[in-house]
Amino acid sequence: MNPSESRWITFLIVSLFAVLGAARGSLAENTAVTPAPGGGERWMGRHEAINQRVKEDKADLLFIGDSIVQNWKFPEDGKPVWDQFYGKRHPANLGISGDRTEQVLWRLTHGNLDGISPKLAIIMIGQNNGPFNTAEEIAEGVTAVVRTVRERTPNTKILLLGIFYRGEEPNEERQKLAKTNTIIANLADNKTIHYMDISKIFLLPDGKISKDLMPDFEHPSPKGFCVWAEAIEAKVAELMGDAGAAGPPKCSQP
Repeated sequence: MNPSESRWITFLIVSLFAVLGAARGSLAENTAVTPAPGGGERWMGRHEAINQRVKEDKADLLFIGDSIVQNWKFPEDGKPVWDQFYGKRHPANLGISGDRTEQVLWRLTHGNLDGISPKLAIIMIGQNNGPFNTAEEIAEGVTAVVRTVRERTPNTKILLLGIFYRGEEPNEERQKLAKTNTIIANLADNKTIHYMDISKIFLLPDGKISKDLMPDFEHPSPKGFCVWAEAIEAKVAELMGDAGAAGPPKCSQP
């Protein structure tokens, strides 16, 4: 074999491996749409507690998400605001710390929606997918969550919230989540699925996250939960067909 033929064969082999590698990449599994349980006894305990909650009493209003949603239930975080805005609406908190879209997908098909037909489900999930998935993949995960709720509780209206940002300063993940939000906004048909992006209420004029509203630049403070509740209350009342939360807000944004 002469040098010219050797170089040509080497080129063909390299090209073949490049094509095969690209093909494998294109067929790579999107973890954001692959249902998977969380890890550890604490996660499973919380999941089972949610299942027990929906069995014990009717749930007219669901909040579905990760730790940002779960923190509504803690007295030092969102519970006072939760009690005022949602206490009389038969709410159920379906938030688990650390969850990504894939954990929520698993939960929704393993008891979290069994035997209930809520009036409204408020969904905000995907932030924890930021380090692991592309914007498009996260959007596919959120879409799968919305689709699962629609399939399992077809009479439930959905209020899909844009994913909140984290990190004090603007960053690459924020850009990714902003792109995700642009994609998932298209899920709204304004009949059964509605969309709101209220992430800007947590931002200062310079684009930084307000430490007053998110002390760790990720999870709302009591005041942060209040401005969140205020921002969506009119839409929540509309979709639930009620008169809204009783009384004036306890912690308004100045």
